[in-house]
Amino acid sequence: MLETRGLDVSYGSGNVLSDISLRVAGGEPACVLGKNGVGKTTLLRSLIGLTRPAKGSIELDGQRLDGLAPYEIARKGVAYVPQGNQLFPDLTVRENLLLAVNNSRTLADRCEEVFRYFPTLKDKFNVRAETLSGGQQKFVAIARGLITKPKVLLLDEPSEGIQPSVVQELGRVIKAIVAEERCILLLVEQNRSLAFRVAERAYIIDRGRIVAEGRPADLEAKGVVRQYLSF
Repeated sequence: MLETRGLDVSYGSGNVLSDISLRVAGGEPACVLGKNGVGKTTLLRSLIGLTRPAKGSIELDGQRLDGLAPYEIARKGVAYVPQGNQLFPDLTVRENLLLAVNNSRTLADRCEEVFRYFPTLKDKFNVRAETLSGGQQKFVAIARGLITKPKVLLLDEPSEGIQPSVVQELGRVIKAIVAEERCILLLVEQNRSLAFRVAERAYIIDRGRIVAEGRPADLEAKGVVRQYLSF
């Protein structure tokens, strides 16, 4: 279980996030939605230790994560796939994946499992990342997160910059990952269709606060989605 309680995050003199409390269990993916600038990425950065909360707690299976360095949180089994992929363009797919693990043997063992989700990457294994399509780069970024066999997978705007047909494939892949890996998955998205197709629970953030939470279908029925997510 990944859980935050009363999380506040500040930049300068103002709060970006206020009193954020959420819970995500293994095999029960959750999504966070909201307009640009409401603090969604800041939340993920706080969970991975890149931004320190001013108040509140972050726990994974009852162990505190807040206050730990990013590398310590990663060792606890938390993987973060940032917005924009952040691959090394001059490195091959293999080399980008190797950065996430200790040695080539571990990479070889895990690649067979990871490529079940991304079979097209097998043929691109020794190709430089900069030559890949946007969708393929996205798959490499997610594969790099999965290669460590994480307990928690944090995805920040995975649909950004890719074609609608690839977004459909992405949704299928994310659902397969959750079903087979049984990991804790938290997805930040602007694409409501993708988020609601993947997630069993949704949190909507507005002005740095959670203003609604629940099953996606229930939020839609109550008109909450239209109220806070109409762009």
